Amino acid sequence: MDAVIQNAIKQAALEAGKLILDAWSEPKDVIYKGRIDLVTQTDVLVEGQLKETLNRILPEANFLSEETSAAGPLEAQTWVVDPIDGTTNYVHGFPFVAISIALWEAGMPVFGLIYLPVMKELFYACAGQGAYLNDQRIHVSELKTLDKSLVATGFPYDIRQEIDTVMWSIKNVLLRAQGVRRAGAAAVDLAYTACGRLDGFYEIGLKPWDTAAGILLVAEAGGRVSCFDPDCAYELGAREMLASNGHIHEELAQCLRS
Repeated sequence: MDAVIQNAIKQAALEAGKLILDAWSEPKDVIYKGRIDLVTQTDVLVEGQLKETLNRILPEANFLSEETSAAGPLEAQTWVVDPIDGTTNYVHGFPFVAISIALWEAGMPVFGLIYLPVMKELFYACAGQGAYLNDQRIHVSELKTLDKSLVATGFPYDIRQEIDTVMWSIKNVLLRAQGVRRAGAAAVDLAYTACGRLDGFYEIGLKPWDTAAGILLVAEAGGRVSCFDPDCAYELGAREMLASNGHIHEELAQCLRS
């Protein structure tokens, strides 16, 4: 992908982030899609603006997003977008909020971007060209053992049905890792794994727009992504996801499957 298109995508994310920042201190108009699954007017506005700007960049590409969920097959050129990953965080003024934009071609990610507007952190990766944070090259951490590692996780929206599975895995990881964190936005967790702030991340029940950009970031930063079975390749929409610096991958996978 040439630099002109990459820069246009970055600019689209920065402009969409202004909508989040402009509304940050304003009252939130919240609609409940489920008991704990929220959407706000800002989600809709950000998605609408991104759809318009990204369509100008690549008019023939399909568009798959959390709030519209409409797209052709990912074998075709497809934007996969989460306008606000961490909507609950946004509603509560908790700053782990991200815009996630990925471009997929032939069933593979070719560009991924995660923008944290409150933090002013722009992560991006182009296939074969490495991963970056604010134009500085990033790499996964070098920690070799789980007992020295910081691991992130998240909770699915159907937590009442999954509570036993979630608590079982947290117990196993807590007993083996140095610590466990939960930011409430999978895109943030994947970006932070890519830049070495986290050593690993796992979750169940993620959607394609949660992970489409982050998996490329982790891979281009030197990390590894799979299902909980480390020999099973992760595909968009899979029930399980495990991302890590690669060094602790097998050990963390063992916690999630033992």
